[in-house]
Amino acid sequence: MKILHTSDWHLGARLGDYSRIDEQKEVLEEIRHIAEQNDVSLVIVAGDLFDTFNPPVEAAELLYRELKKLSDDGRRPVIAIAGNHDSPDRIEAPDPLAAECGIFFVGYPEMQKKETVLECGTRISFPDRGILEVETAGGEKARIITTAYANENRLRRYLGAEDREQKISEVLGQLWKELADKYCDDKAVNILAAHLFMSAVSEIGPLFSEELPENPEPEGERSILHPGGLEMIDAALVPPQIQYTALGHLHRFSEINTPSGAPAVYSGSPLAFGLSEENQQKYAVLVDVIPGAKAAVEKIPLKSGKRILRKRFAGISEAEEWLKENQDCYVELIVRCGSWISADERKMLYGLHPGITALIPELENDEDGDTQYSESLPDLGKSVPELFASYFEAVKGSPPDTALMALFGELSSLGEDEE
Repeated sequence: MKILHTSDWHLGARLGDYSRIDEQKEVLEEIRHIAEQNDVSLVIVAGDLFDTFNPPVEAAELLYRELKKLSDDGRRPVIAIAGNHDSPDRIEAPDPLAAECGIFFVGYPEMQKKETVLECGTRISFPDRGILEVETAGGEKARIITTAYANENRLRRYLGAEDREQKISEVLGQLWKELADKYCDDKAVNILAAHLFMSAVSEIGPLFSEELPENPEPEGERSILHPGGLEMIDAALVPPQIQYTALGHLHRFSEINTPSGAPAVYSGSPLAFGLSEENQQKYAVLVDVIPGAKAAVEKIPLKSGKRILRKRFAGISEAEEWLKENQDCYVELIVRCGSWISADERKMLYGLHPGITALIPELENDEDGDTQYSESLPDLGKSVPELFASYFEAVKGSPPDTALMALFGELSSLGEDEE
């Protein structure tokens, strides 16, 4: 059985003022082509389908349209679980119609639904809470234990964990064991799909000190380690019957060792969404597995989407030359200069490149290491309206008119009254 594993689509995500929807369309088409070219029988999307609980309409339309194409009317069923960026209710809302298209949404860890048999012959059954069984039209079978993202309070209610001192990871591990012992034999492929933070204890050092030196998690993903979230799950809790663990949450491809030797993999996001993912190669994961055997994992590089870069330049002219030659990316510019960058220089640089996310001046230091401030900096002894006028002129290239200054004065007085 060939399974395609992907995660962390974050549909509707933006990078500052830039929409990413066109890139997301492109990369989802690429993922679908990978599934078609490799004769994939099943697709797992391991959480964070959307970027926010209330995604824009175009993001929802893109999700449903592309999942329908990906599922091929149920001949290639898609299992999609909720991540920490998703609303569980929103994820499960289209389920009756989606199921008829071969798309099965899992919003809550305690998921259990009615059996669905599609016209193409695909059968999806739900023998217990948190597990489903897929039988494709070609007769291939897979059992998938699913753990959609949930905070600790929700998981405790679902698992019936009354002892507040007991680690939730232990209770979750016990549930996985019970489901695997009861349902996961060698007559079908056995998969665990989860959106959480998992690591082998022995790998914490090298994984996070060498591979991810700046931040072990992508921007916006730290909440899972904080109060109200879920602590790290030890890979040793993965039941030995599980042949492959499809993980979502971290945006960089990572493979984790489990005691049984079965791969546990973060597929990573298909696009870079922040500077913590600077210049990263992204992947979709192809899993080739038969019942009772070790899964073979192939990471397939994705070509769609723009890189995100942070570049430092010694001056305006150097930045200008680089921008002209590197158009297909998003870039944060740090420009070393002797004074603040003028409005005309800013306008010129932004006009050279379609993807500048920020332009940060870095003032030169004197021989003693002290910052040399430009004479063009505003006199901090000025009044607030005068400082505002100076700032406005520096950014816009001309001073504010009388009406705008009057409005600013009115707003300033309101603030003083509130204080």
